[in-house]
Amino acid sequence: MVVSVSVVLLLIVIAALLMHNKNLKVSHALVCGLLGFCLAGTSLAPTIQSTVASTADLVSTIRP
Repeated sequence: MVVSVSVVLLLIVIAALLMHNKNLKVSHALVCGLLGFCLAGTSLAPTIQSTVASTADLVSTIRP
């Protein structure tokens, strides 16, 4: 579990640096994809899933 947490933190830092740079490349997409897969295996996954689901429900109720 310690290795998983450190990998997730490292990928968060790398993704934040890449987003700050504002250059979109294939490597950036791969880092963000790896971050997503690592986050899915942590204890934060249910919280993230419920937040995304409730945000999607809120957005779907807005009428233009």
